[in-house]
Amino acid sequence: MDQSIINDNYEATKDKMAKAIAHAQADFATVRTGRASPVLVERLPVDYYGSSVPLQQIAGISVPEARVLVISPYDKSALGAIEKAIQSSDLGINPSNDGSIIRLTFPTLNEQRRKELVKVVRAKAEEAKVSVRNLRRAARHELEIAQKDGSITTDDLDRAEKDLDKLTSGYITELDTMLATKEKELLEV
Repeated sequence: MDQSIINDNYEATKDKMAKAIAHAQADFATVRTGRASPVLVERLPVDYYGSSVPLQQIAGISVPEARVLVISPYDKSALGAIEKAIQSSDLGINPSNDGSIIRLTFPTLNEQRRKELVKVVRAKAEEAKVSVRNLRRAARHELEIAQKDGSITTDDLDRAEKDLDKLTSGYITELDTMLATKEKELLEV
């Protein structure tokens, strides 16, 4: 019996699940709540000299007021491309371009839009839960293979599966908490 197989499997799965949660958290941050935040646009792909570049690499992003985002391109010739990227994104905001910077003014969210955004966040949370469960399934599969080839015993397999279930439920609970917080944030007027 080799306990290191179980430990390595558990640690690798824990690491992957933590990354799935971090990804979900980053996804949640991109859903706007009526307040301006650089996170909403920093990963926006901009067609810059023939290649797709994240906005944060070609412009500075600041928040001078709660509902205003200012984008200052490092290269003024990129203004048009940035403006076009914002217009074609799913932000639903028209940029105002004064020749040197782009201003995005976020309107207050109406009740219907808030409810739509809650649905979007719930879908993102469900995707993350599915991802975590798939990681658990893959880890179990590896352990079952190790048990079949005699590397670990059936008792070890059962204990390891219980540990994986505890780990999974912990991350699912964390996701539920993140979802509840984001929903509250979205529905707050």
